[in-house]
Amino acid sequence: MDATDRALEQRIDELLAARSRSSSICPSEVARSLEPDDWRPLMEPARRAARRMVARGEVEITQNGSVVDPSTAKGPIRIRRPR
Repeated sequence: MDATDRALEQRIDELLAARSRSSSICPSEVARSLEPDDWRPLMEPARRAARRMVARGEVEITQNGSVVDPSTAKGPIRIRRPR
């Protein structure tokens, strides 16, 4: 894990902490908060950061409001605190 990976995980924590417990965030919000002008290259690293956090039990990844397996999730995802 490098400094960018750590920064992405920290930002996921910060963004979720700033919202209600039932809210979720998009990986693009995480990427844009770190690199507003060149955020697209951080999209997959942000998704990987979320997957690492899922493995530690810190967050859940959802699609259409349902928790999904992060290793098989395709398309848009959301990140939220476990319920």
